[in-house]
Amino acid sequence: MRILLNTITFILLVLAIACNSPFVQKQEGYQNTEFPKKSYTIFNKPNYPYTFEFPVYAQIDDQVTYLGTDKKKDAWLNMRFPNYGATLYISYNKISKPSMIDTLVRDAYTFANNHNSKASFIEDSSFNNPYGVRGVFFHIGGNVATSYQFFVTDSSRHFFRGALYFDTTPNEDSLAPVNAFLFKDIQHLVNSFRWK
Repeated sequence: MRILLNTITFILLVLAIACNSPFVQKQEGYQNTEFPKKSYTIFNKPNYPYTFEFPVYAQIDDQVTYLGTDKKKDAWLNMRFPNYGATLYISYNKISKPSMIDTLVRDAYTFANNHNSKASFIEDSSFNNPYGVRGVFFHIGGNVATSYQFFVTDSSRHFFRGALYFDTTPNEDSLAPVNAFLFKDIQHLVNSFRWK
């Protein structure tokens, strides 16, 4: 009887060990993001020298400070996309002397190129919108803090710059769907942009 009990125990132990496969960790997945239908409204406030269309699911914050300085009077904005943890930071500069435009354009290129160490590519392309507004659009690839930056200017009096940032550690793969979705909104903003 003891031999039979030992044999059954041995067989059950072998079956228990043999049936277990090694532990394989599941790959990390990314959250499926639902996107709303594209719909736009007009930003056209007094004391702002520009107007444009922006998505209804974005929130305009005009209470902007930069390095402790109130920038509302300088027509700066933050366009927040709360559902995506993203903000389009917008700055505006009134050009007071001809040499200032060169400095502002050089700064815009410097801000884009600051991502060289992490970027897999940086593309810049100039554009003209239907209202005669000119500018440059930057697309920055890789695990960078900002994938899209742009500026528009009339080259004599106004300079408007925007940069899209996320409130998370940059990961190109996980942010790709949201980046693609918000890219269309930035394009719409630029294409509808007008100076007053």
